[in-house]
Amino acid sequence: MKRNAKVSTAVIRRLPRYYRHLSELQEAGVVRISSSALGKSMGLTASQIRQDLFCFGEFGQQGYGYKVDSLKEEIGEILGFSRGHTLVVVGTGNLGRAIIQNFRFSGNGFQLLAAFDVNPAVVGTWIAGVPVYHADGLESFITKHRVDVGMLTVPIAAAQQMGDRLAEAGVKGIWNFTNYEIACAKRDVVVESVHFSDSLLALSYMISQREEPNRQEEDP
Repeated sequence: MKRNAKVSTAVIRRLPRYYRHLSELQEAGVVRISSSALGKSMGLTASQIRQDLFCFGEFGQQGYGYKVDSLKEEIGEILGFSRGHTLVVVGTGNLGRAIIQNFRFSGNGFQLLAAFDVNPAVVGTWIAGVPVYHADGLESFITKHRVDVGMLTVPIAAAQQMGDRLAEAGVKGIWNFTNYEIACAKRDVVVESVHFSDSLLALSYMISQREEPNRQEEDP
């Protein structure tokens, strides 16, 4: 498979959408699909889909389309599903606990190894089968185990400090849910920040744009 090191961020962020949609098609019993049909069901053009996939190699056959199971497998490989990535959660408050209990890490190619906190009420307990250790032992755990990603769900005041600790301990990436932009000094550590407010405000904008024409029609 040809790999292009200069793939745009926009293409990369569409890949999980392709994988999720192909999974749904597979579950529905769809065996093959054309780029035009795939694009229509995803709100994209056939040309966009072909351009995106071409960044990683040749897929499908002209006049035949894509085999859903094969394309899903190829995209899963591109996304690193088979690499056995590992993850730890730092912060087991309401958000951290909810994610541990409800998010399917294994279904996304990750093994959740452990969680860390400073609250004596939760340290030493288990959440959905995941052991919770004291944050003092974070670096020691990462040294003993191969931890690829640290997920941060700590309060904003502790975000930078814990991000620095994760980076210095040797993780390759930080999944940041703290609503604080972490400044990572180590360039080889990737930070993916999730801002719920950004998504909600984007939704607010789209709703407002739809409401505005209606308001203009109602004005005398």
